[in-house]
Amino acid sequence: MTLRHDVTLLTDADLYLFNEGTHVRLYEKLGAHPLKAGGQEGTCFAVWAPDAAQVFVTGDFNHWDKGNHPLRPRGGSGIWEGFVPGVGRGALYKYHVVSRYHGYRGDKADPFSFLNEVPPRTASVVWDVSYGWGDGEWMQQRSRRNALDAPVSIYEVHLGSWRRAPEDGNRSLSYRELAAWLPRYAVEMGFTHVEFLPVMEHPFFGSWGYETTSYFAPSSRYGAPQDLMYLIDSLHRQGIGVILDWVPAHFPKDDWALGFFDGTHLYEHADDRKGVHPDWNSYIFNYGRREVAAFLISSALFWLDHYHADGLRIDAVASMLYLDYSRRDGEWLANGDGGKENREAVAFIRRFNEEIYRNYPGVQTIAEESTAWPLVSRPTCMGGLGFGFKWDMGWMHDTLDYMRRDPVFRKHHHNNLTFRRLYAFSENFVLPLSHDEVVHGKGSLLSRMPGNGAQKFANLRALYGYMYAQPGKKLLFMGGEFGQWREWDHDSSLDWHLLQFPPHAGLRKWVQDLNRFYAGEPGLFELDYSPEGFEWIECNDCDNSVISLLRRGRSTQRVIMAVCNFTPAPRFDYRLGAPGGGWWRECLNSDAACYGGTGFYGNLGGVEAVASPYQGRSYSMAVTLPPLSALFFTSHL
Repeated sequence: MTLRHDVTLLTDADLYLFNEGTHVRLYEKLGAHPLKAGGQEGTCFAVWAPDAAQVFVTGDFNHWDKGNHPLRPRGGSGIWEGFVPGVGRGALYKYHVVSRYHGYRGDKADPFSFLNEVPPRTASVVWDVSYGWGDGEWMQQRSRRNALDAPVSIYEVHLGSWRRAPEDGNRSLSYRELAAWLPRYAVEMGFTHVEFLPVMEHPFFGSWGYETTSYFAPSSRYGAPQDLMYLIDSLHRQGIGVILDWVPAHFPKDDWALGFFDGTHLYEHADDRKGVHPDWNSYIFNYGRREVAAFLISSALFWLDHYHADGLRIDAVASMLYLDYSRRDGEWLANGDGGKENREAVAFIRRFNEEIYRNYPGVQTIAEESTAWPLVSRPTCMGGLGFGFKWDMGWMHDTLDYMRRDPVFRKHHHNNLTFRRLYAFSENFVLPLSHDEVVHGKGSLLSRMPGNGAQKFANLRALYGYMYAQPGKKLLFMGGEFGQWREWDHDSSLDWHLLQFPPHAGLRKWVQDLNRFYAGEPGLFELDYSPEGFEWIECNDCDNSVISLLRRGRSTQRVIMAVCNFTPAPRFDYRLGAPGGGWWRECLNSDAACYGGTGFYGNLGGVEAVASPYQGRSYSMAVTLPPLSALFFTSHL
């Protein structure tokens, strides 16, 4: 197998755009691409290593000989390439890089590989990303399904622990096995989207994918690229959108991966004060290097292009924005004006979002960003970062802090429930009850609720009702929908056996009915990001720990009223001001017996609002509020 240098996928224009940092589909040119050239089947290899003196491709096809197949440099681009006849799909390979500096030699996995060996093995695999998609109907309508005024209820999933196969050594299910279960379950539960914790290859399973080493390869633990495509295709055919977590904030230091790639700090900063993340001891990308920015943006577009992802949720955005993130004085370098803002990262993020929406206007990008950085989910032309959505971490922390407290003391923390109104429409928020809230000793959501067993379930049902009543899209991590008692463990399946017990089955039915009610009531989603869609009825009744509010859509005649009682004491003849008279139908009551509630308290299907002024409104109604409950009423005015 004599290496040929007369076959190339890279034009001079490709090289120019790459070094300029504007080539955003590098996955079509770099990496390993099986093809036929001059009647010969083989693979074209190309890798960026500008400070290498020599680069060889080594693999099982040449008995891992580190000097048998030298690649040639392409001018001053820093790219090395070559065509190896006889090498095809399934061949294992790495690049043996000989640096011009430090006497460095290293065997490196391909940064652009489409598939890698199953960890802990680390070789890249020659593969392709061809697939016959059957989701044309979804792709035509996804702009509407992903829109700001659409119902978005996200089921967050870790693929390796959602379900397992106990009869087969407790292994994780494959992508194709998941395709037989997950789409049907998501539809049954009424979720509109699923979000996968990072599927990109990662060596340490316990990182849940957030220590990414391969930005173009899905984890081979669960199958081949086409198997993941089949799973996404199956979800789309069932009308379920797919969001992928994506991690451009940092990458691990494994010596066979991106770090110190050509004997220099190629992808990362050389100075640890900018190049090493103190929380995770991982490398930070050099966003100011044009080729690195092109690499990352190409990765993002790749998952939208070849995997039909409907959105990317960007992890740890705050750590990208601030040079002093998790650092003490003297451990960080200021920007040119002496400030802490990472201007290179900000420029990268804005360009990333511009490229995403320019090329795929029907998708959404979502920022996990926990600070007060302004305009995160506003267009770059307005000075924003350009994301479509932002996680509302403040809502999550405030609400869980409130809900963990004994109801006796909740009246002293009522502001935790109402403070959000001051900023609710400053961003396009997603309300997350995510995986981060059920790990690292925090316990499950159910276990953190106060009271006895029945009260814990009642509290959790009330929490979910409150979340669905608030403006913003919804996200719930797997297991929360049926009340997992244990803290999430990535090495074991969810405790599906709990569904044989009525409280757990009832909680799941509550989430199911919340999702269906939410998706069927435009007033709960059409004006999520406009104050016109939200109005407090009473937000200051801290003595009773009750909140009440109204939601409207574009049709102002259809109104939804939500009332939450966060104490274990029922409230009889609790009077509420109403925007109009007539019959208010009780649509959902979290205390109903079918949800595991007492079933003793209710409003017999609805309440009549009468012309009796109260709380500044011309009409009012007297309702019964069950203990630890959330109620929804609707009316046409």
